[in-house]
Amino acid sequence: MIGIKPLGDRVVIKRAEAEEKTQGGLILTSSAKEKPQMAEVVAVGPGTKDVPMELKVGDKVIFSKYGGTEIKYEGEEYTIMRQDEILATIE
Repeated sequence: MIGIKPLGDRVVIKRAEAEEKTQGGLILTSSAKEKPQMAEVVAVGPGTKDVPMELKVGDKVIFSKYGGTEIKYEGEEYTIMRQDEILATIE
C-alpha cells in the first residue's frame, strides 16, 4: 500500500528502471537514458459506472509514452493515468 488512492478509472504505476547500458555495453548518462514505457500497477481506482476497472495491483503494463501525470511521493516517482492510457498488460 503506497498511500495514494486513485479516483474513478485512474491507476498509479511505477515505471521500470531505465537501462544503464546499451546492448553494445556503453554506459548511458542519466540524460541519455530513455524512460521505459513498462511499469507495474501499484494502486487502482474503483472504476466508474461506464468504465469498469480491468487492471489490478501487481499487473505489468505498457503505457502511452506521453500519458499520465508524474508525481513524487515519499521520495519515489509514480505516474497517475487513466486506465485507457494503458496499452497492454504483460503476462
